[in-house]
Amino acid sequence: MPAKTQNTANIRFVTPADTETLLAIYGQYIDTPVTFEYTLPAPETFAARIAAISSVWPWLVCEENGTVTGYAYAHRLMEREAYQWNAGLSVYLDTASRSKGRGTALYRTLIDMLVLQSIRTVFGIVTLPNAASERLHESLGFSRTGLYRNTGYKCGKWHDVVWFEKTIAPHTPAPIPFIPIGKIAAGQLAAIQQKYRQTLR
Repeated sequence: MPAKTQNTANIRFVTPADTETLLAIYGQYIDTPVTFEYTLPAPETFAARIAAISSVWPWLVCEENGTVTGYAYAHRLMEREAYQWNAGLSVYLDTASRSKGRGTALYRTLIDMLVLQSIRTVFGIVTLPNAASERLHESLGFSRTGLYRNTGYKCGKWHDVVWFEKTIAPHTPAPIPFIPIGKIAAGQLAAIQQKYRQTLR
């Protein structure tokens, strides 16, 4: 019998070379209400977006047997300084790689890294209906904290948006200010990546 091919899976940080691949994955959602963006960004625009976010926040890629199958990133939720202990999360998977636990592994990796960055609460913003995303957030202990009706118009109709919220660290007095991802020890980040990489086997 032929030898069984071993799946080599990895969760790693984004690089500029990923731009075209990630844009192709994002493009699978551009004609759906999953994103409220109407037009697929140009590669240079998307590359600038990646660079700006990943300079401060974790932007992660799931790669299997050399093929990128999804990505997730954190971002600032609101601009005023007192909001700095919150983060928004986004995840996009290649449609052929959904329902395989990839989104869960990416989210868990992000959340553990955000704890190191002094984030206390994370949020997911989901257009309804989106059963897969709703299940993802609920399975990870997020609570529904707000429903915004008829918030966006896309694909010929108005869509509701639900906010999911999860506390990931105690809300203690005098919290340490937010720490950019580049100031977190590489060894700590690598340990988190390894922890959840094993769940992709």
